[in-house]
Amino acid sequence: MDPDRVPVLDRTLPLLAAGYAWLPDRRRATADGMVRSRLLGRHAVGLCGPEAVRFFYDERHVRRASALPEPVRGTLTGNGAVHTLDGAAHRARKAMFLTLLADPAAVAGLVRHTTAAWDEAVPRWRERPRIVLFDEASRVLARGVCAWAGVPLTEGEVAPMARDLVALVDGFATLGPRHWRARAARGRREAQLARLVGDVRAGAASPARGSAVDVVAGHRDPDTGLLAPRTAAVELLNILRPTVAVAWFVTYAAHALHLWPRHRPRLRQDGTAYVEAFVHEVRRFYPFAPFVAGRAVRDLSWRGEPIPAGALVLLDLYGQNHDAGLWPDPYAFDPGRFLRHPPGRDDLVPQGGGDPATGHRCPGEGITVALLQALVPRLARLDYAVVDQDLTISLRRVPARPRSGVAIAVGRSA
Repeated sequence: MDPDRVPVLDRTLPLLAAGYAWLPDRRRATADGMVRSRLLGRHAVGLCGPEAVRFFYDERHVRRASALPEPVRGTLTGNGAVHTLDGAAHRARKAMFLTLLADPAAVAGLVRHTTAAWDEAVPRWRERPRIVLFDEASRVLARGVCAWAGVPLTEGEVAPMARDLVALVDGFATLGPRHWRARAARGRREAQLARLVGDVRAGAASPARGSAVDVVAGHRDPDTGLLAPRTAAVELLNILRPTVAVAWFVTYAAHALHLWPRHRPRLRQDGTAYVEAFVHEVRRFYPFAPFVAGRAVRDLSWRGEPIPAGALVLLDLYGQNHDAGLWPDPYAFDPGRFLRHPPGRDDLVPQGGGDPATGHRCPGEGITVALLQALVPRLARLDYAVVDQDLTISLRRVPARPRSGVAIAVGRSA
């Protein structure tokens, strides 16, 4: 890359200020759709599209391990996490997650625990004048995933656990109070789970065989053996946290049902193709991850344009999910698009792309879809009224969500 073509000014602060729109807007302003910029003091390029997904997740081109800045490691992923590994070490650690998150029986177990928690919560919601769905969904998901994973929680511990797991997601892309809440939450939960791992190894705790706690506590990396208790805690959080993050999509589903209530009747029956299509459209239409980043492992070329070794490579997820070349009328909410054309692996990328078995694609994406396919019909069958509130979604806030969290009065008709 010609250094004269790379802006001298660092664009990190404008990115933080603009949020999801920063990379798509800059791509649209270029002739070739490739962004050239400077972030975190380094040359950076932004790419988009299925071909870019395959290029980005090819480890001969881009590595993720060195690309995560400390503020992200210190909040979202944790130090020493699978996200910070590449090559054989990454594949070995990733296999542990796939054992837990890609097995259909394990996924079904998590869905059972979570739907049971939802069904238990509904009568309590009816007793209150109103609830904030985002908060309640996060508690349902925390209760479900901790029961499934083998993390013991008393009734009084559910809400604080949910709050901390939400904070880990909510604070990674800001330098303000949300960030510091996320760091504090990580410190608390890593310490708690490291103690639990120590108890399991000492025989003082006996999680169910094959549970997440059992598998992670017993996992051995090929070169280093048993994970250090703190690293094991980090990886347990990388199972609990993404599951509770499904609260974002549950809340978005409620937002969509409020704006377009015509979808509700078709969503009340479990297991239909329309439920699956609606879930995919929620994940495509609403903002979740803005982009993912890696570093060029050597001098590369993308469509004839050079990318120097060490440059940041950004894959535009939000922009791809709203690309008119992939999705006709991309800013219309249309579940039917996924009835007409099932999503391709490298087309729909709300949680990243690539092969979950060998690359950095989120191994919990299947769990996200399965949980939403179970919870969306329950939401559609729930009798509630959406109370007066601010339902705007700011694309400057990462991660975005409806400002009010979607407040509803359960037991009242709309």
